[in-house]
Amino acid sequence: MLDQNMKAQLKAYLENLKTEVQLVLSLDDSETAKKLQALATDIASLHEKVTVIEDASASTRQPIMQVVNPTKNTAIGFAGLPMGHEFTSLVLALLHSGGHPMKIDAEVIEQVRNLEGEFNFEVFISLSCQNCPDVVQALNMMAAINPNIKATMIDGGAFQAEVAERNIMAVPSVYLNGEVFTQGRITLTEILSKVDTGAAKKQAAALNEKEPYEVLVVGGGPAGASAAIYAARKGIRTGVVAERFGGQVMDTMAIENFISVKETQGPKLAAALEEHVKEYDVDIMNEQRAGAVVAAEKTEDGYIHVELESGAILKSRSVILSTGARWRKMNVPGEEEYSNKGVAYCPHCDGPLFKGKKVAVIGGGNSGIEAAIDLAGLVEHVTVLEFADTLRADQVLVNKANSLGNVTIIKSAQTTEVIGDGTRVTSLKYLDRVSNEENEVELAGIFVQIGLVPNSDFLKDSGVALSPRGEIEVNAKGETSLPGVFAAGDVTTVPYKQIIIAMGEGSKASLSAFDHLIRTPAPVAKVAEVA
Repeated sequence: MLDQNMKAQLKAYLENLKTEVQLVLSLDDSETAKKLQALATDIASLHEKVTVIEDASASTRQPIMQVVNPTKNTAIGFAGLPMGHEFTSLVLALLHSGGHPMKIDAEVIEQVRNLEGEFNFEVFISLSCQNCPDVVQALNMMAAINPNIKATMIDGGAFQAEVAERNIMAVPSVYLNGEVFTQGRITLTEILSKVDTGAAKKQAAALNEKEPYEVLVVGGGPAGASAAIYAARKGIRTGVVAERFGGQVMDTMAIENFISVKETQGPKLAAALEEHVKEYDVDIMNEQRAGAVVAAEKTEDGYIHVELESGAILKSRSVILSTGARWRKMNVPGEEEYSNKGVAYCPHCDGPLFKGKKVAVIGGGNSGIEAAIDLAGLVEHVTVLEFADTLRADQVLVNKANSLGNVTIIKSAQTTEVIGDGTRVTSLKYLDRVSNEENEVELAGIFVQIGLVPNSDFLKDSGVALSPRGEIEVNAKGETSLPGVFAAGDVTTVPYKQIIIAMGEGSKASLSAFDHLIRTPAPVAKVAEVA
């Protein structure tokens, strides 16, 4: 099952095992079961602490391989073949079940260990989904820590009947004790905040106690990471507060225009960014969303305040806003109702769930045409709808799409409504802007690829000037309209939303912030007047 190179690498990793690990197989007569058995046999041959046990009664779902620590009675399940993006999840499950330390804070481990009750997590994934491994690995770590927590990865491609029965149309989809828990990317900290209701309050209280920063970066994408590194290298107190490190890069599959790196993937680049930032003395605060920014002139202590949605307040002499952008929605009837029920925004993640079905792609730019080309190899037919009378995509992509027999491109098409049967999408309506005729296309999925919206909603009452499109207005130095507040990346008016440009803008904003600090006196604590 594994080639010699993979075996050699895995054998090296397995040398870190400290305790026995059992691979418990519950198999049927499917081709997937045969491959799963071969995979387990290959793994067991690489280390004496790994053994294979076949037990059909160990699970009602087949085929499945459970990674078990018989001493701690922990179990991590892989229903389907954990290859592709999920092979790393399997390797980590082996290591963590075998006693290898996890790269998470001791406080988080203790919080997971102290959770009371029974938690049976099931996460439905596709092997081409770059977001799914993060969710799988978070749940697997919880299961490796606490024997009352069970985690099972389920490959939707191998369990299509179950996917259809549960009406799953987006991955990752997480179920807890048989009920829908969440859909989409979610981190370990976010999972804990949902199952441990006191966690968020404790975290907010801890953030409130932090000393003021010299530079506080809001956002953890390429611009934010670059800004943090440049600030930390100046030897000043630097913090990063972000909803998730990596930002929109985490949702990008192929990156082939990052200079000096021939090709890479978004999650891989995001991990490298975070690792680089952690090389410096930077206080990283993940899973936090900014709610407001208060100018220094309006605060009693003279610091700029960043108010978080959790209720915490962070203080800093300067702030760099790098909150990036998110996918633009169609804003038509039915879109919200059928989000994750046929309306999707990530063709790499959710495309496999529509295998053999008809789908539409909204948008004729590079993202839209690339999505159509990718989907064409999976689905029955792809209809591309573009509002303008010309396509904005590169001609080489347009030529490729036109060469595919199951791709139809319709221009001057205004999407007007998403139609469904109450549980899933069944069709889409659009207006022909030339003939003014309304048309309806029967389909099962709609992939929206119509550009980005800046994440600047939290700034509307802050005094930070925004463009008509909601972008933060900045000058050549990355300065905003508020003294001490800078901005960088896709959230700003800087043209061309590219990773490499965002990184340059982040470093520039950081240098500008440092220049501001050395020319501006630090706030002086105000002394109460004595009558």
